[in-house]
Amino acid sequence: MTATAPMRVAAIQTVTGITLDDNLARADALIAEAARGGAELVLLPEYFCMMGRHETDKVAIREQDGDGPVQSFLADAARRHRVWLVGGTLPMWCNDDARVYNTSLAFDPHGRRVARYDKIHLFGFTKGTESYDESRTILAGKTPVAFDAPCGRVAMSVCYDLRFPELYRGLAGKNDVSLILMPAAFTYTTGQAHWEILLRARAIENQCYVLAAAQGGKHENGRRTWGHSMLVDPWGELMGVLPEGEGVVSGTVDPARLAEVRQNLPALRHRVL
Repeated sequence: MTATAPMRVAAIQTVTGITLDDNLARADALIAEAARGGAELVLLPEYFCMMGRHETDKVAIREQDGDGPVQSFLADAARRHRVWLVGGTLPMWCNDDARVYNTSLAFDPHGRRVARYDKIHLFGFTKGTESYDESRTILAGKTPVAFDAPCGRVAMSVCYDLRFPELYRGLAGKNDVSLILMPAAFTYTTGQAHWEILLRARAIENQCYVLAAAQGGKHENGRRTWGHSMLVDPWGELMGVLPEGEGVVSGTVDPARLAEVRQNLPALRHRVL
């Protein structure tokens, strides 16, 4: 799909807690805020529905495909607020009893699901006493996913995927993607060092907008996330940033701006590999 008119988009930043119902209620309030501000597409962050005290807590609330309270919430919220809604991530059922898929779901303004993406790249990091290994509780997805929205082709991704430019190159083709989505829960350590640099790089090299919705603050479980939800334009310019705390960052995906950048510097058409 080729974008023909500007589209208002919004990234929601949360500081998700350990209680599912409270997290969904807060997400709904922020979706409503984004919609009142004119957003037509809204992105929630990774783990918007729960950040438990233990990594295994997500397994206890995993949902079967097409059935569960988080999926029902997303479909209903998209319909009530009349927005394209991309649900950060939620834990979905897999064949391993000890793990889940970390899944991002997209719904249209009628509440119909239009895309599912299972996070492909699983985070692993150790520095001193700080250590993460998502593969212990998450099963990696295998398939890149994009969907069509009024702003054009939208590429889905999650958090650690940001470090793998080949994922986006495969999706972008030759000027095929208008917007990259990046729901995340970057740690404070890695976010401070790399978050903005990587987001701007993905926008510049793929000549498209990047909408990043992050977790941003000190959580009930003791974890601290970096935040800095933002919208980046195809030239790598920041259109809005929320450093920390809950809130909304919004801006416009403008097809004229996309065309201008790609006309002035036709890098994607110059690809030979």
